[in-house]
Amino acid sequence: MMEYGYNLDQKTVKALSELKPWRTAAAIVFDWAVIAAAIAFSEWMDTAWALVLAWLVIAGRMHAMGVLIHDFAHYRFIPNKKVSEWVGDVLLAWPLLTFVDGYRKNHLAHHRYTNTEKDPDWRIKLGTRHFTFPQSWQYAIMNLLGYLVGISSYRDMKSIVVRLSDDEGRPLHYQLKRLGFYVAVAFVFFLTGAWHGFLLYWLLPFFTFMLLFLYIRSVAEHFGSMDYESELGSSRTVYPYLWERAFFAPHNVNYHLDHHLYPSVPFYNLPKLHAALMADPEFAAGAHITRGYSTGLVRECLAPKAQTQASAGNPAPAE
Repeated sequence: MMEYGYNLDQKTVKALSELKPWRTAAAIVFDWAVIAAAIAFSEWMDTAWALVLAWLVIAGRMHAMGVLIHDFAHYRFIPNKKVSEWVGDVLLAWPLLTFVDGYRKNHLAHHRYTNTEKDPDWRIKLGTRHFTFPQSWQYAIMNLLGYLVGISSYRDMKSIVVRLSDDEGRPLHYQLKRLGFYVAVAFVFFLTGAWHGFLLYWLLPFFTFMLLFLYIRSVAEHFGSMDYESELGSSRTVYPYLWERAFFAPHNVNYHLDHHLYPSVPFYNLPKLHAALMADPEFAAGAHITRGYSTGLVRECLAPKAQTQASAGNPAPAE
C-alpha cells in the first residue's frame, strides 16, 4: 500500500504506527463489557424503553467491534500474525458472522484501488440508489427506516455476503474450526436455554441498528459531495458530536481520510495523526472534513427536490 507525504517525516510515521496491543485488548474488553451491561440493564428494568436502549447500545458496540476487525485486517494488533488472526476471529469477527481474512481480502483491494472499478466496495455500490447522491430527504428517510423493518438490512447483507464471506482458498481445517465455533456456541445455547436472549439481544440489534450505523458510516467515508479527482477530496474525515461517537464513529473510525493516507497507523493514534497532518497547510486546505454525521453529512448528501431529480440515475464518477 502506498503511503503519502504531506511533510510527515518517517520518524513521525514510525512513532504513530507503533503497536500497543494493550490498547486494542482494552477496546475489545470494553466493547464486550458494555454489551453485557446493556443486556443486564434491560433484563433488570424489564421495560420496552430499556430494551430499545439496549438494542441501540449493543448495535453501537457491534459496530465498534467491526471497526476493530478493520485494524486486525491491517495487522495492527501484535506482530504474531497467526495469533492475531485467531484473536480477531474468535473475539470479533466470528460473532459478527464474518472473518478477518475475508474482510482483509476485500479491504486491502479497496485501499489499493480506492474509488475505481477495481475497488470491490466502490464497484458494488456504484449506481445503486442508496449510494447515489444527492438524495431526496423522502428517499433518505425511507431508506433509513428500512433498516428497522429489515428491508434495507436484507439488501445490505446480500452485498456483504458477496464481498466478505468467500471461503475459496481457505484451508479446510480453518473452515472446520469456524464451523466448530458456531456449533459450540449453539450447543451452549441449547444447554442453557439462551436462544431467546441470543435472538433478542444479538440478532435483532445486528440486523437493524448495527447495519443502519454501518450504512451511515459507509456513506460518510466516500460518498456525498466528494471530489473524486483529488486524493484529499475522495475520502472524508468527520468531526463527530460526542453522542455520534457511540454509534457512527467508534474507535476513531471517523478519521477515514487520514487512515487512507497512512493505513499503518492503528486506531488509537489516528487523532494524533490527524493533528500532525493538519499542521501541513496543503492538507488543511484540501482535506474533505465534515462537522457531524447528523448535520454536515446530511447537508452534503441531501439536496432540494429539483436538484435531486436532475441528478437521478447519475452516480458519482469513478476514476
